[in-house]
Amino acid sequence: MPLAAPVLAVDIGGTKVDAAVVTAEGEVLRESVARRATGRDNTRAGIAANIRAAAEAALGAVPDVRVAAIGVGSAGPVDLPARSVSPLNLPDARGLVIDEVLGGLVDGPLTLALDGTCIALAEHWRGALVGTRNAMAIVVSTGVGGGLVLDGRPITGASGNAGHLGQTFVRTIEGDAAAATLEAVAAGPGSVAWAREQGWIGETGVDLAASYRGADPIAVAAVRRSAAAVGQAIAAAATLCDLEAVAVAGGFARVADDYVDLVRAAAAAAAVHDYARRCRVVASGLDGDGPLLGAAALALRT
Repeated sequence: MPLAAPVLAVDIGGTKVDAAVVTAEGEVLRESVARRATGRDNTRAGIAANIRAAAEAALGAVPDVRVAAIGVGSAGPVDLPARSVSPLNLPDARGLVIDEVLGGLVDGPLTLALDGTCIALAEHWRGALVGTRNAMAIVVSTGVGGGLVLDGRPITGASGNAGHLGQTFVRTIEGDAAAATLEAVAAGPGSVAWAREQGWIGETGVDLAASYRGADPIAVAAVRRSAAAVGQAIAAAATLCDLEAVAVAGGFARVADDYVDLVRAAAAAAAVHDYARRCRVVASGLDGDGPLLGAAALALRT
C-alpha cells in the first residue's frame, strides 16, 4: 500500500457511525476511536452532522498525527458515480453525498465504498483471506452483506454494490419475493421471526443463541436454516466467481459455536462443480475493528 501516513477510517451503519485514525500498518489508534448515532428516527441533517462529528472527534483526539486520506465504508446501497450513500435503514439519508458531509476535513483524497467491499478488503489485508487472490467476505448480522476481491483487487461494479449478497435469492416463495432473499432468511431478525412463528418464545438473537446451546429444537432448526441459506449463497458465488475462500463475519455468525461449520457443510452440499466445492469457508480473522480496518484499507489503496 503506497501511503505511509495514517488515514481516517469512517464506517457508516444503520444505527451508528464509527471513525478512527488507522496507521498504514493496520493499527487502530485507540484514543481516536469515536462513535455517534445514526438511526432510522434521526433526521437527514442529524445523520450528516453526526457522521462529521465522529470524524472530527477522531481527528481531534490525535492532533499531532498527519492524516493523508479518508476512507468511508457505508451500508448500502451506495452510488459511487454520484459519491452518495442510501443505507436501507436510514431512509431520510437517501442520496447523502459523502463529499458534502466530510469534505475539507483532510488535505487528501476521500474514497467511498460499500461496507461489504471494505470488509473484504480488511479480511484480505489483515484477516482470514490473507494470501488469496479470489475471495469473498460475507457479514451475517442484522442484515447480510458481502464484498469481493478478484485477481487481488476489490470489485465494486458499476454502481459500487458488487458483492451485495443479501438481496440475492435463496429460495422461492410464491408471491413474496422479499421473503426469499438471503437476508430475509438468514439474518438475525429473520431467523428470530421465523423461530417465533414456529412457537419459540425468545425475543432476540442472544436468546436464540442461548436456546441453541440448550438444544431447543426450534432454535436448532432456525440456526441450521440460516446456515443452510448462507451456504447455498456461498456455493452460488463460488460457482459464479471461482473463489478460493469465503470469510464469514458478523454478529449473527456467532449465534452458535458451530455456525461456520454448518455453513461450510451446506456450501459443499449445494455446490454442483468440484471447483466450487474446493472453495474454503472460514470464520472471520478480524475482531470488532474489521469495518474500520476495511475503510482504512480503502484509503490506503488510493
